[in-house]
Amino acid sequence: MKRRGLAVFLVLLLVLALTVTGCGSRNTGTPSTDTGDQAKEVPTLNISYIFTNHQTPLVAAMHQGEKFKDKGTYLKEIVPKEKYELYSDGIKVCKLNVVTAKSGSETATLFAQGHIDVGLASVTAIMTAIDSGTPIKILSPIQTEGMALVFPKGSEIKNWDGFVNYAKTSARPVVIGYHSPTSAPKIVFEAALFDAGLKTTQDANDTSADILLADLKETTNFIPALTGKQVEGWVGPSPFPEVALTEDVGQVVVQLRYLPPQGKWHDTPCCVVAGSDKAIASYPQELKALLKLIAQNSEWCNQNLEEAANITAEWIGISKEAAEKATLKYTTDPSASWKEGIGIYLKTLDKMSKFNGQLKGKELKDAEAPLFDFRFVK
Repeated sequence: MKRRGLAVFLVLLLVLALTVTGCGSRNTGTPSTDTGDQAKEVPTLNISYIFTNHQTPLVAAMHQGEKFKDKGTYLKEIVPKEKYELYSDGIKVCKLNVVTAKSGSETATLFAQGHIDVGLASVTAIMTAIDSGTPIKILSPIQTEGMALVFPKGSEIKNWDGFVNYAKTSARPVVIGYHSPTSAPKIVFEAALFDAGLKTTQDANDTSADILLADLKETTNFIPALTGKQVEGWVGPSPFPEVALTEDVGQVVVQLRYLPPQGKWHDTPCCVVAGSDKAIASYPQELKALLKLIAQNSEWCNQNLEEAANITAEWIGISKEAAEKATLKYTTDPSASWKEGIGIYLKTLDKMSKFNGQLKGKELKDAEAPLFDFRFVK
C-alpha cells in the first residue's frame, strides 16, 4: 500500500511540474510566433519562368516584393528568387516555389512530369505540349513580339530579302541557331522560310537543304555561338538581339514582326501563362490571385519602361542599355487580335506537320476548348 501511495504521489508531482512549466512559457511575455496569418495553412504552387524580359511582370513582382503592397496583390520574399508568399487584399493566398527553366520545351517537360503547376513560356511550346496530350491550358497572354534574326556585326546580310537571296544562292546550307525546338521565334522563322520556298533541315548531313537549323539548347548560348562562329546567325527572343547590339557583336537582320506577308506577324503572341488541369481544378482562387498579380505588374511594366528595364537588367544579368532597347508589349488580355494570332500559329504549325495529336487539322474555333481557360483573367 505504501508503494502504491508513493507512486500516486510521484505522478501528482509530475503533473504539477508540467502544469507549472506550461504556464511559465505562456507568461514569459514573449509573443507567440504562431499568429493567425502564420498558422493558416495555404497551398504551395510550383511556378516556372525563363530568364528573358518576355516575363518581366513576374520578375518585377519578385524583385519589388512588398514594395508593391499598396497595389493589393504582391509577393513576400522568403528566399530570393526561389520562395515567395502571395498576398491579396491582406490575406496570404498561397506559397510559391519558383523554378527557372531554360526554355519552353523544358517548361513543357516540367508540366508533363508533374513538377510545376504554372509555367510562363512561349505559346508555341505550350500548344505543342497540349497537342501531345499534356493536361495543361493557356490561362492568359503575358507579352507579344520581341523576336529577331541576328547575324554578326558587319555581315552583308542586312534585311530579309538579302537573307533569302543568300540562302538560295549559298553552296551549302546556312546554319541558323535557335534556343528551343518549340519556341515562338523558331516557329515564326520556320513559317517565313516555308512561305519563301526555302528548305530546312536539322540533319547536318543533308546538303540539299537551304537552311540548317541548329539547337543551341538555351538562350545563354546565343552570343558565344555567334562570336565563336558555331552558327552564321540565330533567331531568338528579346533581350538577346539587343544584347548582341550593345555588346557590339551582332546586327539585327529583321525583327520578326516585319516578316512577309506584311502584317501577318504584327503583335505576334509569344509568351503566355499556362496552368495544369490539376491546378486549375484544385486552386482556382490561388490562380485568380496570381493572374491578378501578373496583370497589375504587366500594366506597371508598360507604364514604367525604364524602371522595368533596370529590374530586368539586374535580374538576368544584362546591361541596362540592352534592356532599354527591347520593344515589348505586356498584356494579360486575350483580345480578339491576340486570338487571331493564335489561329495563325495553329494553321502554320499544322501546315508544317508539327501537330500529331488533338490539335491536328483543327481550326481555332474547334481548338479553343483544349487550348484556353481564361476564367482567371475575365
